[in-house]
Amino acid sequence: MLATIYPTEYANSPARSNVSSITFAGTVFGQLLFGWISDHYSRKWALFYSTCILVLFAALCTASYGYHGSTYGLFAALTVFRFFLGIGIGGEYPAGSVACAESTGELKAGHRNRWFIMFTNVQIDFGFVVSALVPMIIVLITGENHLRAAWRICLGLGVIPPLSLFYLRLKLKEPEQFNRETMKNTHTPWWLVIKFYWFRLSVVSLIWFIYDFSAYAFGIYSTAWLKIILGEGAPLWKNFGWNTVITLFNIPGAVLGSFVSDWIGPRLALAFGVAAQGIVGFIMAACYPLLNTPAHVAGFVVVYGIFLSFGELGPGDNIGLVASKSSATAIRGQYYAVAAAIGKLGAFVGTYVFPIIQSRAPGGLEGNRAGQDPFFVSSALCIFSAFLAFFLLPHIGQDTIREEDLKFRAYLEAQGYDTSKMGTREYQMTTISSVEATVGSVRSREPV
Repeated sequence: MLATIYPTEYANSPARSNVSSITFAGTVFGQLLFGWISDHYSRKWALFYSTCILVLFAALCTASYGYHGSTYGLFAALTVFRFFLGIGIGGEYPAGSVACAESTGELKAGHRNRWFIMFTNVQIDFGFVVSALVPMIIVLITGENHLRAAWRICLGLGVIPPLSLFYLRLKLKEPEQFNRETMKNTHTPWWLVIKFYWFRLSVVSLIWFIYDFSAYAFGIYSTAWLKIILGEGAPLWKNFGWNTVITLFNIPGAVLGSFVSDWIGPRLALAFGVAAQGIVGFIMAACYPLLNTPAHVAGFVVVYGIFLSFGELGPGDNIGLVASKSSATAIRGQYYAVAAAIGKLGAFVGTYVFPIIQSRAPGGLEGNRAGQDPFFVSSALCIFSAFLAFFLLPHIGQDTIREEDLKFRAYLEAQGYDTSKMGTREYQMTTISSVEATVGSVRSREPV
């Protein structure tokens, strides 16, 4: 909308890239900051504080204004506010996902992975649909002659979802695992943590980096068939409408993947989904000259929808689950935050690398190779990710969180670390903290 309202000022301003990319920087910073807060302070209050930041800076983005009405001042204000908004978004990653993962331990075995995915990735995908649908409705209501009001209304409506969570997050209780395993009242043995988890974290982070890195190329095909369907000079609401259709393709794969993750486990679900996505990607790249025509646009859309669904069934659903459940509770927030931050860096790098690949393709930006080459690269990376997941990720079962905590405690005790200081002060006063005592305590609380 800003590009339509301010075609010259926006195009010739750094804001064209800054307004979107600055949120990446804020998100990465927020992930790392709130990963530390969620481990060393509280899961509950980390979520609450990130919600406060989201509400405040979503409102400020809505009210962005340049000094004396300056257009460039507006862009500068919007850029600054979106950086801090990104911090709030980043805070939701480690605080929300790890708390959700730990809370699933209280659910019936055999259903835990699907509920984690339903309340994380499926909700994210649903949010993408809503974020495309709402602007379409707003633009239809206001008309394209009133886009100055439309973009502020759209941003203002973004305040409502986090605002609605205030009461729920105030009533939220700390997960049992956090109360038992936190190191907030003692020092964290970082060297022991690194020795125990460096390889696993490297694999998870690399898979996440590749997934987000490749996501840029996955958007190239949607742009191609939108040009065919819409043509030149299509109204803005139609662009938003078709973007809604594109994001809807993610939902079936995400929902189905939540069940597959329980049936065969996150490791195999991730490997299968990303391998299938890579295979379909190779087919689409090879057939691109044929598919990229008005006569075959319907088939193009269907195959592209299958491609997106496989992506959600595999890494979309399971990479966050793997990052949430493949480490001990004591350092889970920071472990997840590092993996998620590296994934975001992958997306940022992809936005710069793939345009270079396209511009250097034989035939230039207008040739078929500009559409094929990025997908050949991404599809090859999908196959590589499947290899990493299948051979290098650990098995994640229904009781992995409990088992991982016990393994980590045993390792720390073998290295001479005093695990009796782990847990909240209230937990320490009522429980003997050791591997043997923890096993008994956990078994007494296991759901039937």
